[in-house]
Amino acid sequence: MTFAETVEPAPKKPLRLWPGVVAVVFQWLAWFVVPVVVPGAGGTGMLLGLGSGLAVLAWWLFLSRAPWSERVGVTLLMIVAVIATKPLVHASIANGHMGMMLPVYAVPVLGLALVASLVASRGLSSGPRRASMAVAILLGCGVFTLLRTGGITGDAAPDLHWRWTETPEERLLARVADRPAAPASAPAAPDRPDAPPPGQPSDEPTAPVTAPAAAASSGERLPAPGGEKPARPSHPAAERTDADWPGFRGPGRDSVVRGVRIETDWSRRPPVELWRRPIGPGWSSFAVRGDLVYTQEQRGDDEVVSCHRLTTGEPVWRHTDAVRFWESNAGAGPRATPSVDRGRVYTLGATGIVNALDARDGAVVWSRDAAADTGKQIPDWGLTSSPLVIDDLVIIAVAGRLVAYEVGTGNPRWLGPPEGGGYSSPHLMTIDGVAQVLLLRGRRTTSVAPADGAVLWEHSWQPAVSIVQPALAAEGEVLIAAGDAMGGIGIRRIAVAQGPAGWTVEERWTSRDLKPYFNDFVAHEGHAYGFDGGILACIDLGDGTRRWKGGRYGHGQLVLLPEQDVLLVLSEQGELALVRAAPDQFTELARLPAIQGKTWNHPVLAGDVLLVRNGEEMAAFRLSLAGR
Repeated sequence: MTFAETVEPAPKKPLRLWPGVVAVVFQWLAWFVVPVVVPGAGGTGMLLGLGSGLAVLAWWLFLSRAPWSERVGVTLLMIVAVIATKPLVHASIANGHMGMMLPVYAVPVLGLALVASLVASRGLSSGPRRASMAVAILLGCGVFTLLRTGGITGDAAPDLHWRWTETPEERLLARVADRPAAPASAPAAPDRPDAPPPGQPSDEPTAPVTAPAAAASSGERLPAPGGEKPARPSHPAAERTDADWPGFRGPGRDSVVRGVRIETDWSRRPPVELWRRPIGPGWSSFAVRGDLVYTQEQRGDDEVVSCHRLTTGEPVWRHTDAVRFWESNAGAGPRATPSVDRGRVYTLGATGIVNALDARDGAVVWSRDAAADTGKQIPDWGLTSSPLVIDDLVIIAVAGRLVAYEVGTGNPRWLGPPEGGGYSSPHLMTIDGVAQVLLLRGRRTTSVAPADGAVLWEHSWQPAVSIVQPALAAEGEVLIAAGDAMGGIGIRRIAVAQGPAGWTVEERWTSRDLKPYFNDFVAHEGHAYGFDGGILACIDLGDGTRRWKGGRYGHGQLVLLPEQDVLLVLSEQGELALVRAAPDQFTELARLPAIQGKTWNHPVLAGDVLLVRNGEEMAAFRLSLAGR
C-alpha cells in the first residue's frame, strides 16, 4: 500500500522594503539637509535626490521581490502619469531646467510615494496594495499641478510657491498704475535696408526703423519743475559726456570704483537707507547722471525703461515697449543695463529692441530691432548685452554678433562676424596702444576695430557659454572666462601683442581655481577676485593658482574699491558685505541685509550713494566716506 506525498508550496517571501527605505531617506537628506549644511549646494542636492530616486526605481524593478506584473505595471504608470501631468502644470514648472524640471523632480517624489505606499500597505492583500500604490503615484504627480516657481537660484534650486499666490510683479501692478499718458513716438521710417557685410560700413545712409509693430512704444513723462519742458539738443554732442556711472559696471565697465574711500566699520557708521521702492522683474543694473537714475524692468506686457531721482527714488519718466520676454529659469524682463551718454539713454531689450531716448524726458530719438539687423535668433535666456558708446557709435552684441549704430541717427554702421553666440557685452580695451572692442562669443574671444568692425584678432577655447566680461590683467594680458549650461568651467590668461605680421595671441595659463559663471570678476594688484560657484575666491594672476576661497554669498556680484583694497559684495540673497581685496586670506569686514529676493543685478556706487536692486525692489543707501 502506497501513500501519495503531499508537497506544500513554499511560503511566499515578503517584499524586501529596506533598500527602498534607505534610498528614500538618503534622497530627502540630500534635498533638505545638504543645502543647509553646505550652503550653495542646492544643485548638488538636486542631483543626489535624482540619483536616489533612480535607485528606488532600480530597487523596485530588481530587488523588491514584488511580482513582475506589479514591477512593470507600476513603472509604466509612473511614466504615463508624468507625461499626462506635464500639460497641467504651471509654465514655470513645464519649462524649468530647460524643460526637465518636472521629470527631474518627479523621479524622487514618485520614489517616495511608492515606498511610502508599500510601507503603509505591507499588511494588506495584493489588491488593496496595488490600489494604494496607484493612488500614491497619482497624488505625487498631482502635487506638481499646485506649484509654480519664481525661477531658480544660481545653484539650480527652484524657488517654489503655491500656484495661486501672487508674484511680486502682480503685487506691483496691483498697487501701481502703468498707463502711459503722453506718447513719445519714434520717427516714422521705412523697412530695414540690407545689412552691411561683416566688418564693413553701410554703403549708404539708412533711416532708423521704429520698434516692431508688436512692440509699440510709448512714454509717460512726469511734469518737470516749474512746468517747463527742457529743449532737446539736435545732436548728442551738444550735451556734456561725463556721467557719475555711465552704465554697465561703471566708467571702465570693469566694476572698479576709483577715487572713493568709504567707512568700513559698519557697526559704528552703517549705510543709511535713503529710499526703497518696488520694481518690476529684470536683471538690469543702473546708469547714473546727476540726480537721475536709469534702469530697465518688466511691468505686465510692457518692457520698461524708467528714470528715477537719485536722492528720493521718485519716478521722473517711463518709456514702454509693448513686448514681454519670459523664460522659466530667470523669469521675465530685460537683462541689459542702460548706457547714458551726451544727453541720451541707450538700451537693449530682451527681444532686441534698441532705443535711443532723451535722458531728460524719455522721448524716443530712434529705435531699432537689433535681432533683425543682425539676423540672429533670440537665445534661450534673452538678449543681455549692455550698449557700449564709443565716440559717434553705440555698439550692441546680439547673441554673439556685434552691430554698431550711429548715435545721432540710428543708422547701422557695421556688423561683426556672424558665428558664435553668448550673453556677454562688448568691452572696450586698449592693447599695444590700439583701442579695440572685445566680445566673448561662445568658444571665441574676438577683438574688432571700433570704427569699422574689422577683426583684429581671435582666440578659441573650448565650446562654452559666454556670459561674463573680459578683464585686463596687465598691459597686453587679458583674462577671459567660460562656462557651460551647468556653471563656470574656468578662467584663462592670454597674451596679446601686435607685431610686423599682425596680431598674435598666446595662452599663458588656464585655471579651474576660479570658475565665474554669470558673476563678473575683478583684477587687482596681481590677483583676480570673483565667484567660484557661490563662494568668493582669489587667484594669483601669475599662474592661476588659488590663494583663498571663503564667504558664501551665492551667485552675487561685486565692485572693487582699489584705493582701500576692499570688495563691496552684493550677495544672491540681497545682503551687502565688505571683504578685503588681499591675497593672504579671506577677511569679511562687515555684512548686513539690504534687499529681499534673488539678486543677480550688479551694484552701483555713484559717489557716496550705493544703488542695489533685483527683480522685486530697489534701494539706495548713503555710505559714510572715510575721513569725514
